[in-house]
Amino acid sequence: MAENQNTEWKESWRDEYLKWICGFANAQGGKIYIGTDDNGNVIGVPDSKKLLEDIPNKVRDILGIIVDVNLLTQDGKDYIEICVNPSSYPVNYKGEYHYRSGSTKQLLKGAALTEFLLSKTGYKWDAVPVDGVTVEDLDKESFDIFRREALRSGRMTEKDLNMSNEQLLDSLGLLEHGKLKQAAILLFHRNPEKWVTGAYIKIGYFGEGSDLRYQDEIHGSLFIQADRVIELIYLKYMKAIISYDNVTRIETYPLPKAAVREAVYNAIIHSNYAALVPIQIRIHEDAVYISNDCVFPVGWTVETLMERHRSQPYNPNIANGFFRAGYVETWGRGIEKICETCKKHGVPMPEYTLHLEDIMVKFTPYMGTKVPKRQNGTLDGTLNGTLEEKIISVISKNSYITQQQIALTLDCSERKIKRLMKTMQADGMIERVGGRRLGQWVVK
Repeated sequence: MAENQNTEWKESWRDEYLKWICGFANAQGGKIYIGTDDNGNVIGVPDSKKLLEDIPNKVRDILGIIVDVNLLTQDGKDYIEICVNPSSYPVNYKGEYHYRSGSTKQLLKGAALTEFLLSKTGYKWDAVPVDGVTVEDLDKESFDIFRREALRSGRMTEKDLNMSNEQLLDSLGLLEHGKLKQAAILLFHRNPEKWVTGAYIKIGYFGEGSDLRYQDEIHGSLFIQADRVIELIYLKYMKAIISYDNVTRIETYPLPKAAVREAVYNAIIHSNYAALVPIQIRIHEDAVYISNDCVFPVGWTVETLMERHRSQPYNPNIANGFFRAGYVETWGRGIEKICETCKKHGVPMPEYTLHLEDIMVKFTPYMGTKVPKRQNGTLDGTLNGTLEEKIISVISKNSYITQQQIALTLDCSERKIKRLMKTMQADGMIERVGGRRLGQWVVK
């Protein structure tokens, strides 16, 4: 049997294996077998009786915990079983905190150590009280945004909101023995970066590869960021396609605003702000990436996200503030809603990638050229016609032009032109007549 998250095989005892016991105690517990090879086959230990006395004493004196140490025998060979129970408090090995993850032992440092220590004490990071800041230091505009959105969404009544800021914070659970929690600072302070470096959003528009064309940063309280980020993305970073229904002007964007909004709000709510890394939104012509540092619940994978799951926010106090403001729900339906919106809008499903310390979602705009159809008075589908229209204009003037020449004319990569023209041919907008060398383009 191979090693796993709860089992470790060792041929002989070394005092450094106290680190492995520490890691098991800080995680879900486990067993270490002394006198076995890497496959779990018993090879025996010559000093089993001595180990029965030494190991429990060393664990107790160095780690401060009690473990069960058992003498086992197989085929006349003695081997030792060390049973480690999960500890309800942090266990350290000479000041180091080790943690068992999968079949490896990790030394916790930085944000991971902070998160571990807080979880063992029952605290969430956003619930830690902050010294030196009062309710009077918080931002009036942020409270105005919250009251406006909470009233508009119906999550709170006008009577509920007709209270002092301090009473409002207390009703939201953002006060701890009269002190503001970190969530209160992030949600309502004009400059939360004074306490939490990296508590802002970066947006960049990229050309080919890593070519950064222009960028913005959104600072302020999380409510100010949430109030401004989506409008900035859709006013500055995305181009709407203009169409008309009789005399009514219709603007259609390459991605549904509701889906992008939900993804950005998810990033704000679930971000691991202790990592001190801002939320990053990369916008390309053919993709949008939203990424944030995160700490996933134990056992969760990307597949867990895409399935129905219960709400388990990393920052429950921040999540509650956004829920009361009407920005999000609390049923774990955020990604489900994103997928439903993308499907209705006619764009591919979002792609989630989970790295060691961050998560990234990729949106792919629909690159086709079909005209949106009206169903039940609403637009169904989208198009991104800016580059397509330029291609049609170019080949209308010179039907014998090559794709390489089109790319040079439009200052675009040849690969993108070929991909888009292939789609345009499939959609019946253009047609290639004749051979590769002597043929020509026909606008249909």
